[in-house]
This record gives sequence, structure tokens and C-alpha cells, in this order.
Amino acid sequence: MNTEQDFLNEFDKKLWTSANKLLPSLDAAVYKHVILGLVFLKYVSDSFDERQEELRRQFTNPEDDYYLPRDDYDSDAEWQEAVAAELEQRDYYAEKNVFWVPVEARWQSLRDSAKLATGANLPWTTADGKPERMRSVPWLLDNAMEAIERENSKLKNVLRKELFVQMQVDGHKLGELIDLFSDANFHAEEHNGRPLNLKGKDILGHVYEYFLGQFALAEGKKGGQYYTPKTIVSLIVRMLRPFRGRVYDPAMGSGGFFVQSEEFVEEFGGKLGQISVYGQESNPTTWRLAAMNMAIRGIEFDFGEGPADSFTADQHRDLRADFVMANPPFNMKEWWNAKLENDPRWQFGTPPQNNANFAWIQHMLHHLGHGGSMALLLANGSMSSTASGEGEIRKALVEQDLVECMLALPGQMFTNTQIPACIWFLTRTKAAREVDGRKLADRHRRILFIDARQMGYMKDRVLRDFTREHIRRITDTFHAWQQGKDYEDVPGFCKSATREEVRGHDHVLTPGRYVGAEDTEHDDEPFRDKMARLAATLQEQFEEGARLEERIRKNLDACGYAV
Repeated sequence: MNTEQDFLNEFDKKLWTSANKLLPSLDAAVYKHVILGLVFLKYVSDSFDERQEELRRQFTNPEDDYYLPRDDYDSDAEWQEAVAAELEQRDYYAEKNVFWVPVEARWQSLRDSAKLATGANLPWTTADGKPERMRSVPWLLDNAMEAIERENSKLKNVLRKELFVQMQVDGHKLGELIDLFSDANFHAEEHNGRPLNLKGKDILGHVYEYFLGQFALAEGKKGGQYYTPKTIVSLIVRMLRPFRGRVYDPAMGSGGFFVQSEEFVEEFGGKLGQISVYGQESNPTTWRLAAMNMAIRGIEFDFGEGPADSFTADQHRDLRADFVMANPPFNMKEWWNAKLENDPRWQFGTPPQNNANFAWIQHMLHHLGHGGSMALLLANGSMSSTASGEGEIRKALVEQDLVECMLALPGQMFTNTQIPACIWFLTRTKAAREVDGRKLADRHRRILFIDARQMGYMKDRVLRDFTREHIRRITDTFHAWQQGKDYEDVPGFCKSATREEVRGHDHVLTPGRYVGAEDTEHDDEPFRDKMARLAATLQEQFEEGARLEERIRKNLDACGYAV
């Protein structure tokens, strides 16, 4: 593990543990907004402070173009006043895409005011000396949120109004949380004696994403509505390789696919801004989480005018994206509306009214531009179901040569469902071409099937996850197949099947039907010898179990607990 990742892992866990100690009784659905709201305030304030310090150095450096000549002022005090006034000019921040943070919303102001509010606990007064309502810590934080949104048009309707007051969180606890975030080292320059190549906003962005994941675990089924496991998102992004262009997610949750896409671009030598992101989300709370996630990372985004249903209120009607990625709700039943009858998106057949799986596929294809590629997570049933015309839609997708790869996932990968899942990869063209320096082979009338059901490891008693090696094996296999070099079918894992073979299976796309059983020819141990060896091992385990049971009985008996 590299130094940066090691630091981030330790930092995340330390901050999460400390924060939980302060508000142990709050429900995760409430606590989530409190913590993520504070992370957002900390981020925008830190970014503002960082830019302000940079400007201060420029204004006071004789060799800088921004220098304010000392000789133009009668005294040092006048010069310092001029520098201070210049530091409050909004244009300097806008040119670096930094949010303008009013004085009352800056972190140091919040920390100082919170101490007053929780310490003296006295009412504030207006300019004419009359008492004003108590400015509690929740009020201070809500006021800061309102001020930031008011002063930055990009954040219009993004920040939740009266969040902290409505949550009814104790002001003293909020004050302690402010102190916790103040003392956390978001600007660490080294870890365990080694230099760190991380900026404050990198750390805060990572904390935001980590907390989203922890809250999703705590909320269980509800958490899955806004959070897709990071390794699944990373797998899809690395397979599609969205280096540049328009990226769209019609069921974006908290925006995980956009975050991973930007990180992928930067990891492989690209620059922030090579991709533009478009998303849609019907849940107002989740829509705001996504917008805040983008703001924290400095990602330009278009999420429409506000939360809306992708089927009945498509906010990106004219969008034709280069990459489309989504984790929509599995087997969504309540989605149909009468006005969707004869919708132009149903090019391959009208989806059943009690299951939105093939509605999502066709909606995403409708928004996929020429030469574009897409991926979406769906329940395994989508690969074989013939109910209500689903089989005919799947057949049409195969016959139109749009399906590129089918990937079966292991169970227990998601916090919100135990339904086995798969990933559909579709593309507008399988023709030979060059994409971002890679020469893709002609893949017409072929589909790659990958069965990853036996991969992964149990990260805890409930959830399975992929390691980097698992992700690398799957992505390397897919890319080798795309490029037509160094690819071989591996029994039990992957198979490049022809359209004729798929027809022979009645257009069922379950990978297990094609990859076959794992090759065991390398195992030349005779069957009788293997069974004898396994039986002996099992007997040893039985004997060890008996020894442990006897030891436990003796310990219990010694303590007066006869069994």
C-alpha cells in the first residue's frame, strides 16, 4: 500500500470513530446529513483560505504580477489595509473556480462563534441594541450554508435549508464536532516520516466518499439507494475507460461514477475537465448529496434543474453521451406512467410495466452517442427472463449487435440487496478503430462472457468485495478481447461467443452457459488418492474439533458452569 493510501485509510477510520463517539444515539439517516454538511462547510472554507493565502503571497511579493507596491502607501498599516481589501475581491476566487465564502461562513468564524454560543449562552443583539433570537450553533451552521448558496449561483438549490436546526442536534455536540474537524490534519505533509502528495481538498473529498460508504452500511437497504460499492464502480470505470467526453448517469445516487471517472482520468495522466458529467436523480436528498460531492471535488456538473424521475421527466432529452454508467434500482416495480406508452426510447420493445430493468437499458441506449459505450448493473434475471416481452427485447439487443460483454458478479456485493447481480456492457459499434491510443479489433457478432461469481473475498460477515488483483484480471481480460490480442478463452471464467452460439441458447446471456466448467486437467492426482487424502484431512479436523470442545467443557466446569 502506498503512503498516501495508508494515510487516508488511517485518517478516515480515526475521524469516523471520533465522530461516532460524539453522536452515538443518532440514526444514521440523520447523522449522515450533519456530518456531510460539516465536511462540505470545511471544504469550501479550506479552499477559500488556501486561495486567500496564495493571493496574500502574490500581493506582497515584489516579483509577482499581482504585487501591490508598498511605496504607493504612506504607511505599513495603509498597505496592509489595501492588501486586506484586495483579498476580499470575488473575481480573484472566481478565476480559480473557488467558491466565494462570506465572512460568517468561514470555518474560523464558525469555530469562534460556536464557542461563544455554547459558552456564554447569551442572546445576541441587533445593531440598535434590541435582543435577537438566540443564535445557537445549529443556527450558525444553517446561516453559513444559506450564505454560501446565496453567494454562489452554482450551488442554487443544492444546500439543504435549516438542516442543522431541523435535525435538533445538541449545540454542544455540534461544537465538539466543529472542534474535531478543526483539529483534524487535512493538510498533512508527511505520514510515518514519508512525504505526502495530497492536497487538503483531496483528503476532504476522500473523507466525504468514505463517510458515504459507512453511512450506506449503517442504513442497510436504504443506503444502497445512494451508494454503489466503490470497487464495483471502479471496475466499470476501468473497463469503459472514460478518458474524455460526456459521461451520463440517469440514476446517479451520490455521484460515485463521476468521482471515479475523474480519478481515472487523473491517474492515467489526464486533466480535470477532460470529461463533463450529466446526471439525474429523483430523490431530493440524494440529489443534494451528489451535487455536494461534485462541489467538494471541483467537478463541473449538470444535474438538471433539480431532482426528477428519469423516465417521466427526462432532464437531458437532447444529450448523446460518450459514456453512460448506472446502478439503477433492481427489478423496480413502481415506475410506469401512462404517458410512457409509445415513448421513442422503447426502440426495441415496450418494457413490462411491473419491471423497469429493460426500461433502464433502453433509456441509457437512447442517450448513448455514436461510438459510445455503456454499462449498467442489473439483477441476474435480466439475462434470462422471458416474462412480458423481456426475452424479445434482449433478443433484439443481441441481433442488433449492441451487447459487448456480460459479467456475472459474486453474491453479497451490495449493502441493500442479496439479489445476484450482473453488469451489462453495450456499445454502439464493434468496428475496428483507435480509441485513446488503443487499437480495437473488429468484434462484430461476438459477445464476451465473464463469470466472476467465484471471485472476491468476504470483507466482513455480510459483504463480499473485490481486490485490486480481481479488478485487474477482469479488466485485462476485457481489454485483451477488445484489442484482439493476448486473449484466450478460460474454462469457467471467460468465453468469446459468436452470435450463432447465443442464438443456440435462445438469446439467454447468462455467462455460466457459455464459459463452462473450470479446467481441472492440471490436477493429475488420481481420484481414489484424492478422496483418501481429503477424508484423512476431514478426520483430522473432526478430531481437532473434539479436542477444542473438550477444552471448552473443562473451562466452563472450572468456572462452575457445568454443560
